Amino acid sequence: MNILLIGSGGRESAFAYKISQSPLTSQLFIAPGNAGTGAYGKNVDIKVTDFASLGTFALENDIQLIVVGPEEPLVKGIHDYFLQDTQLRNIPVIGPTAAGAQLEGSKDFSKQFMERHGIPTAASRSFTKDTLTEGLAYLETRQLPIVLKADGLAAGKGVLICTDLVEAKSELQAMLADAKFGEASHKVVIEDFLKGIELSVFILTDGKDYKVLPSAKDYKRIGEGDTGLNTGGMGSVSPVPFADDVFLARVETEIIKPTIEGLKKDNIPYKGFIFIGLMNDQGSPYVVEYNVRMGDPETESVLVRIESDFVDLLMGVAEENLATKSFIVSEKTAATVMLVSGGYPGKYENGKTISGLENVKESLLFHAGTNLVNEEVKTAGGRVIAVTALKNNLLEALQQATADAGRIYFEGKNFRRDIGFDLID
Repeated sequence: MNILLIGSGGRESAFAYKISQSPLTSQLFIAPGNAGTGAYGKNVDIKVTDFASLGTFALENDIQLIVVGPEEPLVKGIHDYFLQDTQLRNIPVIGPTAAGAQLEGSKDFSKQFMERHGIPTAASRSFTKDTLTEGLAYLETRQLPIVLKADGLAAGKGVLICTDLVEAKSELQAMLADAKFGEASHKVVIEDFLKGIELSVFILTDGKDYKVLPSAKDYKRIGEGDTGLNTGGMGSVSPVPFADDVFLARVETEIIKPTIEGLKKDNIPYKGFIFIGLMNDQGSPYVVEYNVRMGDPETESVLVRIESDFVDLLMGVAEENLATKSFIVSEKTAATVMLVSGGYPGKYENGKTISGLENVKESLLFHAGTNLVNEEVKTAGGRVIAVTALKNNLLEALQQATADAGRIYFEGKNFRRDIGFDLID
């Protein structure tokens, strides 16, 4: 079948890699893609939110499956757009409708959803500009540190952890009264701080049944030893050693099943991925956040461990028979190290020539922020390339990915050399 993959990052590169391996794939198109995705299919210069052009392309190229990578088109209703068009509605879209995408698109919605369906999460309350005074008073009743979350999408920047009351009040004021994060912070969720170890669990669901994908842990801080500013992710590992069978069984019972049942009870059809950001607090799981797509750079470590036909799984979602599909996960360990531009997550320059890609033989390279200029691969983003190794154990995978990260060169290149080493005894 002809498949259209929407997105341009490292996550989509990993998707393209897996989709291209399937015997069910005739031709893969990636819109807009990057310098690396062209190895797996044909890049198409259409923006992820240009629904009309994507629809026209789908019809003209006999597309039989659409896979949506990033959250923005999902929250803005790409699935709804296809369902509402008589010519497009029969093309399956992997990704929720706008109603389901509110799990990520609105922090307030997701907190109310969890409360309604008894899903363990931190205590919270939401406030708007009109209730700012109440919000400031509420802060005085909570323990520190305290978390402030912009309700809407803020490109990963809308979450603040405040360690003193003066800072918390000042930031709440900035978010609500001064629109620090624009429209995203017209409403702010004030949430108690969860202690423990973070990890990510992913599920693929057809709305009735689900498959639990491999667990992963990502590393957000720019600096080694988890120091410095937060980023979109500097690397990841899968599986997570501390997420044992007992813990994952609790996650399934207390979080995954109530989430799927809750969507059904609320009459929200959901076909696609759910990323559950978790806190493991001494063996008890709590939901930090939902995302309605796969994470990045976790996808790069998770997908390479799935041995089943990935397109067959996606068709199980489309045809609502996911329960019948074979699902096999490798016992091997994957490690991903992200190469980033100098200055990221602050100001950085694009257009740096990348060399040494041919030096990497043992790892997979998933391009994130790259493009082709006159046949040269250039940097085109803060996070540039994910280097992923799949080996027999965590140490081998980390050593391989870290070594291969050093074999690629571009001006200002930066990467963390300690990804995952905190998990080795």
